[in-house]
Amino acid sequence: MENSTALHTSSIGLTRPVARNRILSARFSEDEYAELEKRAWTTGATLGDWTRERLLEALQSLDPQSVQTHIFTELVAIQMLMMNALQPLLRGEKLSHEHTERIFREVQATKAARAQQLLLKRTQPKER
Repeated sequence: MENSTALHTSSIGLTRPVARNRILSARFSEDEYAELEKRAWTTGATLGDWTRERLLEALQSLDPQSVQTHIFTELVAIQMLMMNALQPLLRGEKLSHEHTERIFREVQATKAARAQQLLLKRTQPKER
């Protein structure tokens, strides 16, 4: 997760980080705590910072919008795969292993950008 700090603009126009004044606690066994601490230290973070980041990542991954976007992106990938593979097959051509691999790589590399283009196109007002 990117390290984004929420900012607050004061009444005099100065910007400062929003205060983190809420505390969340949980109880762990000695073994659980040691494992969590070990994982945090391997990333170079304190246990508190590492735990906070993991919780925020989990919160973001539960966001229905991100799940919908992921599903839409994969549907676009399937459409791209079918369009790229079916055209030569319908012309009676055979797909070589190399050609198939090239199609797969291209779809993987471009599916997210193509999905974003389609979403942007659909959200723009239609011209008459």
